[in-house]
Amino acid sequence: MYPYFAIILVDDDPINNLINRRLISKLNIADSVEDYLQAEQALQRIQEIDVSKPVLILLDINMPVTNGWDFLNLYQENFKERQDKIVMLSSSIDYKDRNKALSYNEVQAFLEKPLTPEKMKSIL
Repeated sequence: MYPYFAIILVDDDPINNLINRRLISKLNIADSVEDYLQAEQALQRIQEIDVSKPVLILLDINMPVTNGWDFLNLYQENFKERQDKIVMLSSSIDYKDRNKALSYNEVQAFLEKPLTPEKMKSIL
């Protein structure tokens, strides 16, 4: 049994998603690693997952259409019963972004890109 049913990557950069998916898959910590280029697609997928199944969401901030902040607001509105772990994974080094992210109860950590095995292990 893995610690997570799914790890969901939400990032509009397909190369980042590919690299992160490969890195996470090697760690053998989830039944599935899924990536979504659009926040709306990720939210739809989360809605399909049974509430009792733990999900880890790695969320980028800067994305077109629905950004990471919008995603967090929609998540708060629609998934109050879920106990998922959300980690912001961003290229932003602005302390304001870090503080804003950590002000959300759902956000457990803020990591700067690139994702490494050590960073991944630090949030498990």
